[in-house]
Amino acid sequence: MTADPPRRRNLLGWYFRTNLPLRIFIGLVIGAVAGIWAGEAILWVDPLGTLFINLLKMIVMPLIFTTLVVGAASISPAELGKIGVKIVVYYLFTSAFAVTIGLLLGNMLQPGANLDLSAVGTVAGEELATPSLVDTLMNIIPTNPFAALAEGHVLPTIFFALLAGIAISYLKISGDPRLRKAGATLYVVCDGGAEVMYIIVRWVLQYAPIGVFALIAVVFAKQGAEAVGPLGKVTLAVFIGFILHALLVYGGLLSLWRLNAVTFYRAVREALLTAFVTRSSSGTLPVSMRNVDKNLGVSRNVYSFTLPLGATINMDGTAIYMGVCVIFISLAIGLPLTLAQQITVVITAVLASIGTAGVPGAGAIMLLMVLTSVGLPVTGGTPTAAAYAMVMGIDAILDMGRTAVNVAGDLTGTVIVAKTEGEMDLARWSPEPTVPVEESPVSES
Repeated sequence: MTADPPRRRNLLGWYFRTNLPLRIFIGLVIGAVAGIWAGEAILWVDPLGTLFINLLKMIVMPLIFTTLVVGAASISPAELGKIGVKIVVYYLFTSAFAVTIGLLLGNMLQPGANLDLSAVGTVAGEELATPSLVDTLMNIIPTNPFAALAEGHVLPTIFFALLAGIAISYLKISGDPRLRKAGATLYVVCDGGAEVMYIIVRWVLQYAPIGVFALIAVVFAKQGAEAVGPLGKVTLAVFIGFILHALLVYGGLLSLWRLNAVTFYRAVREALLTAFVTRSSSGTLPVSMRNVDKNLGVSRNVYSFTLPLGATINMDGTAIYMGVCVIFISLAIGLPLTLAQQITVVITAVLASIGTAGVPGAGAIMLLMVLTSVGLPVTGGTPTAAAYAMVMGIDAILDMGRTAVNVAGDLTGTVIVAKTEGEMDLARWSPEPTVPVEESPVSES
């Protein structure tokens, strides 16, 4: 007689204890099956999908502002020095290269070209005039930053948030006690705001499986099973991008500084496997530090700064993912991106990477920012929202690869900077480095 309440509690507990990406993927599968099986009879779930999109839109702008201010303010100009300048330039350069690779692959493979989502609804932003490249660059500077924040203009908000964060970092090291106190106070306020947004993001993402189910059910009810092929094409394009970036960009940079790429990848394979399995750059940090220290002879003076910083601002894998996915979404809704819009994607991805890497669900949040910046806001009941939901459904699969690439980028930058600073034992770069396997987090899991 008392068994029913525990069963209800256990069912609710199962939902919240189960891995979130797994729940989202299950939502995708069930939504696809329900849409194909029930057809238009399933369209009553559409408001559940609109609710999810509205929740995401609610968090984007405050999340951008608070996290970017904190990210920029966390890098003290006094402590940056030569190592800091080199690694920041490296991270920004490789991120720009990564998103460009993603865009090129998207344009070449055309994922979404045969997927017509116009039947889902009206394309949000279709009436917007396409800005020229000059206008795009000029619009980065806001005439009213508060209006840009309120109206959801992404690039101007990013620009102002970065300036504000840098200014706060100077206040924090001011010789004037009053200014130093003011800088510390502003930092604490913004940091607290960012932490509040992290909590809200986690809450919103708990609803993601239901929202993805509803959005995907509507897509498959109107498109049928032919929507599966474009998702496979997206996955293929993204992983090709990951491999090309790891071999050509990182391998090329290592060769440029006369470092053996084969030796490098052999020495850090434990960190890359950990990143792939855990899907967490921060969680992989201890393994990354151990690999560059024990296997590659990098000085603690370098990696203790470059690796934590990379886990915060370096998102090469995510940049490739965004480049492919934004092309997929634009083609799926019948609005291919112009050259100016694709350059806007590069700028947005590079600037946004400074603050959003540590955010739960960072890839999905950054994709929202990018779509908004090119005039394709994700609005409930639109083809853009449907295509976005399709990407979220396979996000866990893509996340494994992009996290491994993010960590590979951190490690590559670290060894390059260490060599330029003379802070690396080159004797460790033997043809057959010994990679310790004891106490491996992978084997423990």
